[in-house]
Formats: sequence, structure tokens, C-alpha cells
Amino acid sequence: MSESLIVITGGPGAGKSTLLEHLHRHHGLNIVAEGGRAIIREQRARGGDALPWANREAFCREMFEHALTTRERALDAGGQWLFDRGLVDVLGYARLCGLPMTDELEAAAQQLRYAPTVFLAPAWQAIYRNDAERRQGFAEAQRTAAVMAKVYEELGYRLLELPLCSPQERAAFVLAHCPL
Repeated sequence: MSESLIVITGGPGAGKSTLLEHLHRHHGLNIVAEGGRAIIREQRARGGDALPWANREAFCREMFEHALTTRERALDAGGQWLFDRGLVDVLGYARLCGLPMTDELEAAAQQLRYAPTVFLAPAWQAIYRNDAERRQGFAEAQRTAAVMAKVYEELGYRLLELPLCSPQERAAFVLAHCPL
């Protein structure tokens, strides 16, 4: 387990990226951006099909590789890191989509640990927006948040639900509950 790797999970469009950007800009914290959006942009730019609406298995594999790589880089760099999703989220995505669970994914989610407290950004309809990379509806965002919470809890993580408030207030909540 690595106390220095802190995860913020939840459904899409729940303010995770905005919160992390605020923590980085205003508090100087190290952050790891969500892999899903970067993968979608890269796949679209090169005409690939590892997209959640085209080939979910390939998209899941790409997210798994991204999660492994960014976790390792953060450990190598040292210091505290806040992640917009972690390896466990990839396992949650596979479950949500009914994809086969590879032994490698299961083992990685169980063995390559993050800090024991994980922040959950609940689905929040007031701020939820679709865009070119976020095509799922709000109901799917709610299901995603529920699946992520369940998977993290099954693996022994303690979840702290982020309040529905401004990025500044959410940042204060994270800072008050983190060993930063």
C-alpha cells in the first residue's frame, strides 16, 4: 500500500478533474489526470477503435496500461500524488460494462494499492454535462459512481464522499482528510 498515492473516484462529470486542477493550481499538489479522456482524444486523432462506444475491451486495456504507467511514474517521482481514478477504477469499468476480468487486472487491483482512504465524487446532476468525450447519460454516471464505490469497498478501501459544493470547498475537505 502506498500512503502517498491518493485516489479520487466516482462517476463521470462529478467534478473530479476540476477539483484536482484546483488542488494543483492553488495548493501545488502533484496530480495525475484521468486516462480515459486522453485515450479517447488519442484514439480519435489516429482513427483507433479503443473507444468506450466502439471497442470497450480495447478501451479497458488502454486504461489499464495508463493506470499502471502513471502509478509507477508517481512512485518513481516520489512525494504525494492525487489521482483522477486509479487501477481499481479500471476493474470497476470492466464490471460496469460486463467485460471479462483478466487475472492480471484482478491481481493488479488487489496488489498495487493506493492510500487506504479514497475520495468518492458522487454523481451530481447540477454540474453534469455531456461533451465529445463524455457521451453517457446521467443515469449511467450514477451507476458508474455506485460500481466504483462498491469495488473500492470490496478491496478494503475507506470511502469519503465529497460534498456537493464549490471546488474550493471540496479542496478544503480533501486537505482536511488527507495526510498531505
